[in-house]
Amino acid sequence: MNNFSVRFVPSIQAVGRSLWQRFFAAAEDPFSSYEFIRALEQTNCASARTGWQPHHLLLYHEKEPVGLAIGYIKSHSYGEYVFDWAIAEAYEAHGYDYYPKWLCAVPFTPVTGARLALSEAVDRQQALAAIGNALDEQARQLGWSGWHINFCSQALAEQLQDQGLARRITVQFQWHNQGYRNFDEFCRQLKARKRKNIVKERAAVTEAGLRIEVASGDKITPAHMQALSAFYQRTYLKRSGHLGYLNADFFTRLKQGLSEQLVVICAYDGDNLVAASLFLRGKDTLYGRYWGCLEHYDSLHFELCYYQGIEYCIKERLAHFNGGAQGEHKLARGFTPQLTHSCHRFINSPFEAAIEDFIVRETQQYSRYMQQCAGLSPYKVQ
Repeated sequence: MNNFSVRFVPSIQAVGRSLWQRFFAAAEDPFSSYEFIRALEQTNCASARTGWQPHHLLLYHEKEPVGLAIGYIKSHSYGEYVFDWAIAEAYEAHGYDYYPKWLCAVPFTPVTGARLALSEAVDRQQALAAIGNALDEQARQLGWSGWHINFCSQALAEQLQDQGLARRITVQFQWHNQGYRNFDEFCRQLKARKRKNIVKERAAVTEAGLRIEVASGDKITPAHMQALSAFYQRTYLKRSGHLGYLNADFFTRLKQGLSEQLVVICAYDGDNLVAASLFLRGKDTLYGRYWGCLEHYDSLHFELCYYQGIEYCIKERLAHFNGGAQGEHKLARGFTPQLTHSCHRFINSPFEAAIEDFIVRETQQYSRYMQQCAGLSPYKVQ
């Protein structure tokens, strides 16, 4: 089609840093960067063994690279944050294979961003059609049930929907900086009950005698990253019964490759580091990623994961704070609902009509949910 061709690549190193950054250097977030993806793959956090087999897509036009998609062959649906368990269960119940499937996404990262990047020199619709045709053919050859693009931009989702993909929406809660000069000014924009609750929660941390410290860039030490790794695994073990996908080597490599984008916020009880949260900085957004603690302290999770992040954004004049997936409790703490988008292609699905009906009903449900959230806004009516 129009002299396009596609090649699938089994690792980010096989693509090479120069070519990878040609497409993703201008990304608003740090997660599509060569350093972040390489850290996941080189430490085997994203590997065939963990159900994330690298299978990146390179698009060529007359032998010149003009597009790149971050891709993985998935043998399960964990770590994706766009949930398709109901679809997978329907396949299994009727004796069909839902796995493997191909997913365009950053592993374990529910952040909207440039996961599929195209050169401005090519016709976008033609390029997307060529990618779609190549993925359809690869799906038939390798026995995928389909292919999916999670947390893409609304514009890309609309373009892919025009080309026949099913489009789904989900909801996240994010904080937006209205040019606040300090945390108190932000709080004054909230309704009295919400404001009092935040003051109470922050006071609980102070009354516990905890000391909060913020480290970034070269102020982050190997000890910080070792503690974060242990906290992360402890949190996953308590919540899910396993240690999570990310190992200590990943956190070490993250510090080595993305030091200037990292922010670590620590809580100390005396000289003892008892909790910490890890953030990454984008061009105008702070992204909350991982947290953990040695023991429970009243409201410490809210302090380290939300309030300190808001204070950091105000101080650094960042426009947005993405606190991660889900979490309706964020609404009462100044975060507002945002739609996220994903697109899905099911190859010769025996449940095509049922999936279409499911997506229609899901979209209606999320639309009602957004309206409900608007009615629960913590902000004063202007």
